[in-house]
Amino acid sequence: MKNFEKYTKQYYMPPARCMDWAEKDAVDHAPVWCSVDLRDGNQALIEPMSLEQKVEFFKLLVKVGFKEIEVGFPAASETEYVFMRTLIDEGLIPDDVTVQVLTQAREHIIRRTFEAIRGAKNVIVHVYNSTSVAQREQVFKKDKAAILQIAVEGAKLLKQLTDEAGERYRFEYSPESFSGTEPEYALEVCNAVLDVWQPTADRKAIINIPTTVENAMPHVFAQQCEYISKNLKYRENVVLSLHPHNDRGCGVATAEMGLLAGADRVEGTLFGNGERTGNVDVVTLGMNMFSQGVDPQLDFSCMPEICARYTEYTQMEVSPRQPYAGALVFAAFSGSHQDAIAKGMQWRKEHDMRYWNVPYLPIDPTDVGREYQTDVIRINSQSGKGGVGYILQENYGLNLPAKFKEAMGYAAKRVSDHAHKELRPAEVYQVFLDEFVNDRPVFDVPECHFRQLEEGIAAEVTIVCRGESAVVKAEGNGRLDAVTNALKQHFGEEFTLITYEQHALSEKSDSKALSFVGIEKGGKSYWGAGINEDIIKSSIDALVAALNNCMAANA
Repeated sequence: MKNFEKYTKQYYMPPARCMDWAEKDAVDHAPVWCSVDLRDGNQALIEPMSLEQKVEFFKLLVKVGFKEIEVGFPAASETEYVFMRTLIDEGLIPDDVTVQVLTQAREHIIRRTFEAIRGAKNVIVHVYNSTSVAQREQVFKKDKAAILQIAVEGAKLLKQLTDEAGERYRFEYSPESFSGTEPEYALEVCNAVLDVWQPTADRKAIINIPTTVENAMPHVFAQQCEYISKNLKYRENVVLSLHPHNDRGCGVATAEMGLLAGADRVEGTLFGNGERTGNVDVVTLGMNMFSQGVDPQLDFSCMPEICARYTEYTQMEVSPRQPYAGALVFAAFSGSHQDAIAKGMQWRKEHDMRYWNVPYLPIDPTDVGREYQTDVIRINSQSGKGGVGYILQENYGLNLPAKFKEAMGYAAKRVSDHAHKELRPAEVYQVFLDEFVNDRPVFDVPECHFRQLEEGIAAEVTIVCRGESAVVKAEGNGRLDAVTNALKQHFGEEFTLITYEQHALSEKSDSKALSFVGIEKGGKSYWGAGINEDIIKSSIDALVAALNNCMAANA
């Protein structure tokens, strides 16, 4: 690709080796979560949310379990200001939820922000200024000392206005564009801010390090994060926060490695909404923890509802491939995948498994509000016997014999392929009925009468073929055998009964009895099924269907 030569690394490594994080293999507890959907997410929308939409989104975030929510940039616009006042004046902020507001380190913006939050119980005032080399040189045209002074003056004003208001607001500072800042300089600025705030155990300060524009591999950020964590002043009284963006597609990995490196808190959005490629996806991050037995302290058990409401408020679609949340992330169309899932589920039933470990399913889909019958095993032309069998068993109580599953699988694939569409469970069942139950292209047996003999059974079988009716008598060692002999005699057909199974249907079906019959002729197998309240009638219907399929195929 042309022009690669004009690019180079835009990040800076810490001045000391910081690799302790690499000794850990997983995040073992939930961080403090802060949703920035209503600020960072909202400002990235083509059409920012209305006041009503923001209020409803706030309620959704509370329901999910966020205890810290950045509600906006009150000084940025009248809409933002009014939203903040609405939350306060209408008493919409629960006592255990802290709202966070963002402000630049500029006096008039800070003062306007303090007007907006008057009367709120729990508030974090989040102040920032940009510290990167590019911003210092190109935008502000200031040296390091001047940029540091901007941060310090902003911190002083926050403290002053909070004291004047008689409040105990908490403070957060972000060296914006940290990802393009020398780590040692970012540390210097953060420590200077902390010297102003003098955080205590009961009033901790937040230092937030953002990958404002993600420009490095996650392990680089982990080293930067560890360096900051190890060298912050007042560390025991500081909450180290992360604010990853996703420009390189590594936002989740960056956040996870940052947590391993000492971070305590994560700012992110539902489904990764946000500027450019978005913020870190809190849903994926939380569910990754959940999948390894860690309580994320957020509730995603009603994922379809969360997705629907998110789309309603933001007009952003949740990708069907979005981890844990997308409509297709648990879907198995492949025959081998379906078979493995079905066998895995059966294994769980038989072995009373404590821990989840089912092939192709990283978590139990029902834990996020998905259904196996509609969201997991899905049937198209790529599907196989396992999936089709699972659909029929779970939805209609049909436990097909192994060889019958194979025939049914081919039938469903054929119908799906010809229609160029996925088959829903009801359509799969209809294929079963059409192909193996109701199909009578050659003949039918509307009536049978039986008489017990000293040895065996005598049958009187009414056969209707091409509009003509005949009564055929035959004997056998049982009712089905007698009917089989009558059909062989009448049609001059030679075939072998290879499978006969019958059982009661589950409560999921209105029918009472189900029979399966498999016959063989010329080395090929043919199948039929019968469903009837009378189990004898169901077995005869199954035989008739199987022989019809055989005769039609060999006509």
